[in-house]
Amino acid sequence: MRDVMTEVTAWLDSGDPVAVATVISTWGSAPRPAGSRMAISQSGKIAGSVSGGCLEGEVFEQAQAILKGKPASLFHYGVSDDLAWTVGLSCGGEVDVLIEPLTGVHRNLIGALQAERPVVLETDVGAAPGARQLLTPADAGVSDLLDQENPVRRDGTFLEPFPRPPELFIFGGSHVAIPLTRLADGLGFRVTVVDARSKFADRERFPEARRVIHAWPDEVLKELPMDGSTYIVILTHDPKFDDPTITAALRGRPRYIGAIGSKKTHRERVARLTAAGVNPAQLGRVHAPIGLDLGAQTAEETALAILSQMVAVRHGKQGGPMPGLAAEPAPAA
Repeated sequence: MRDVMTEVTAWLDSGDPVAVATVISTWGSAPRPAGSRMAISQSGKIAGSVSGGCLEGEVFEQAQAILKGKPASLFHYGVSDDLAWTVGLSCGGEVDVLIEPLTGVHRNLIGALQAERPVVLETDVGAAPGARQLLTPADAGVSDLLDQENPVRRDGTFLEPFPRPPELFIFGGSHVAIPLTRLADGLGFRVTVVDARSKFADRERFPEARRVIHAWPDEVLKELPMDGSTYIVILTHDPKFDDPTITAALRGRPRYIGAIGSKKTHRERVARLTAAGVNPAQLGRVHAPIGLDLGAQTAEETALAILSQMVAVRHGKQGGPMPGLAAEPAPAA
């Protein structure tokens, strides 16, 4: 809902009723994952996507019918359907899409997202399809769903987690931190840069950062929630900053902890921290050397490697090549 809520709010404010289409399940090579959403206004405006283009026309027509009084419905599209060639799923993909009028539950969801409150949207996808209620972290099992982030279809319901937006805390305002802040901001991360050195904790160096804090990193970490929406990148490259920062970060449950430095640097770091009483198994949570192996040479490429690893961890992936046919070898020169 985050990617369409600005448009939806504007349409509702202008008195333009809205229908919402949500991908509930996919099979095969469906182009958009579960949880993808498209909003359609009665006047014909569209925001978001459920298929990257191939289903949008059909979904638009169904949404208009629902806005005129047809009940909310769960639609299945796949290669075996008469519509397969028309809607572009002849490659073999299948998808279930729920189309429903926007309700008070959706309005409450938008309010929670605007307030950055974590919630799970529970939707009936059985006999009476449609949004039911919002669940909070106080409800059983919700915290696990929020940590996993991925929607779940279970016992006739679709449970869609909306954790608070991801927060990236960069410890060390180095030259790599500048492009990393810019790239992470572009992907929706709330970025905070922390450095105990005043010349590096400079707001002018980080115009895209939400906050720039001049403080010792481990002191800042004491005040953080450090949950599944927290990402920690340590770029200080100095034991007097690195060691207490890693020690403090390991006391929480951040989704990602990465520390810059070579393999040798990290081996020495692990030895120091182990000698200081840190559990070696806990140190295994630290990604070091930081980032995916992209052969990075510049600060910008290093930032891209770090952010790529963060995204892979967020979605439970290793960051390898996409599965498929092996690439053809390059011709000899």
